[in-house]
Amino acid sequence: MSVAPVDPTTAPKGASSTQPGPTGTGQSSPLGAAVVPGGVNFSIYSRDASDLELLLFDRENDPQPSRVIKIDRIKNRTYPYWDIFVPGVNVWQVYGYRAYGPFDPANGVRFDPSKVLLDPYGRGVVVPHKYSRDAARMIGDNAATAMKSAVVDPHSYDWEGDTPLQHRSAHSIIYEMHVRGFTRHPTSGVSDQKRGSFAGLIEKISYLKQLGITGVELSPVFQFDNQDAPPGQTNYWGYSPISFFAPHQGYNSRQNPLGPVDEFRDMVKALHRADIEVLLDVVFNHTTEGDPRGPTICFRGLDNNTYYILERDRSRYADYSGTGNSLNANHPVVGRMILDSLRYWMEEMHVDGFRFDLVAVLERDEWGNLLPNPPVLWDIDSDPCLAGTKLIAEAWDAAGLYQVGSFIGDSWKEWNGRFRDEVRSFLRGDDGSVGALADGLVGSPQIYGHKEREAEQSVNFVTCHDGFTLNDLVSYNRKHNEMNGEDNRDG
Repeated sequence: MSVAPVDPTTAPKGASSTQPGPTGTGQSSPLGAAVVPGGVNFSIYSRDASDLELLLFDRENDPQPSRVIKIDRIKNRTYPYWDIFVPGVNVWQVYGYRAYGPFDPANGVRFDPSKVLLDPYGRGVVVPHKYSRDAARMIGDNAATAMKSAVVDPHSYDWEGDTPLQHRSAHSIIYEMHVRGFTRHPTSGVSDQKRGSFAGLIEKISYLKQLGITGVELSPVFQFDNQDAPPGQTNYWGYSPISFFAPHQGYNSRQNPLGPVDEFRDMVKALHRADIEVLLDVVFNHTTEGDPRGPTICFRGLDNNTYYILERDRSRYADYSGTGNSLNANHPVVGRMILDSLRYWMEEMHVDGFRFDLVAVLERDEWGNLLPNPPVLWDIDSDPCLAGTKLIAEAWDAAGLYQVGSFIGDSWKEWNGRFRDEVRSFLRGDDGSVGALADGLVGSPQIYGHKEREAEQSVNFVTCHDGFTLNDLVSYNRKHNEMNGEDNRDG
């Protein structure tokens, strides 16, 4: 269970000898770790922290940082932004933060300086061999077992003229796939060292072309916590993000902190050369920090009140995602982070589009009420940097909000869940299913036949990662995923 630190005003053992070092005044923009001439500018948001420390590690497995830099709350703070310039630091630098302040769950505040925190804008994440989710939940310093951020220079890659493809949506055939699962098994034919990785997917491009698809939609590739799973299990699907900018370290066939970043870009470039678009399944509705018993890894320890929707009882998290918490997406700071993440993946990683998991959560305000014009969704819809980028909504959430046929915006397409059900009903031979299927095949006018929507906004799919496998869809009345180790309760 989550426990308050013994003394939130005292540095953890082993990190008390703060070295001042030759640091300088930083810039609040851009957020994250920006490589600039002579060093790196670090900037991070925390409105309520009383003190903040930047921790520099030589390696992700080190039990303690090699250098602890206290960020001066007067010289190195601009309103809620803490920023500092550190000369001599370069790419690959492993780093994290400690945030000091009150531990007062009743008021939604959960500072714990014994925990090493990720940079919310960190472009790279490294995972020590002894990473422990439990250590991020319990009392005590977790420097040796914490995920850490790594400095990345997104402009150092040669794209060789590559640009997003922007195929017309009406002509798109999208193939949903799991990066690891697609090539993990020896029968995939992928070379041993590349199976289950971004690089492994490159070796299967000729197969993808044979399928006749125009794009792949990758199951979540944001860094997630493998240990966010029932006891004895491993998180496979990745719907538990902890970084919205860093590609998942586990999909990397290389042995260096920047491997996932460059390997992801190699994959995108290769798929584009084959005229195949790359879409990401993105999860902006919750994080892996979970409910009050969950770990302190990033957002909770920096500004819990800002990043999450809390109940009237501020010690509890609103849960519209079915995972223990819900991101406070329409807070200006959180909404900006989401938009910055999308821009980064499109501009610097050349992604062609996004499928938004349980995006109806992003229609809620800080109290969980439905907003008629949610700012974050309109910002995404109208952003000039994202113009032409495919935006696909799973237009419902886990708390009953269902917006298929009435989702906001002009650019958004919608997963048409009714079409999926109509196809299954027809294949089972249910009475009255022929007319329903015919309606779906011509664009579901019963859903989209009004002036605010049009048929092209329907994404017709038969099945996906939730619920039935494609074989079971036409073979059983109920799903049979008993082998998943969760008693058939997934999806």
